[in-house]
Amino acid sequence: MVFQGLVYAVLFYATLALTTWALVDALIRPAAGYVAAGKLTKPGWAAILALAVLVIFLTRTPLSLLGLPAVIAAIVYLVDVRPAVRGLSRGGNSW
Repeated sequence: MVFQGLVYAVLFYATLALTTWALVDALIRPAAGYVAAGKLTKPGWAAILALAVLVIFLTRTPLSLLGLPAVIAAIVYLVDVRPAVRGLSRGGNSW
């Protein structure tokens, strides 16, 4: 039982860190970059990721009915949206 509790604690803190990282990254990127990359707007991603952080924090488990979509939203942002927006800001394109 102690091992299971430890696994759940590690999952909780890892997913909380993941969703928080995605939210902070979404907030520091310029809003015009989202539009230029053809992605959902900055306020849209910020709202989705803030809700994801809140869900993970309140449910205390990423393996719940609401926790799993929250983790998936953060992963989608980090794997798809972040590279597109980040690539535009490094490329020197004017928005």
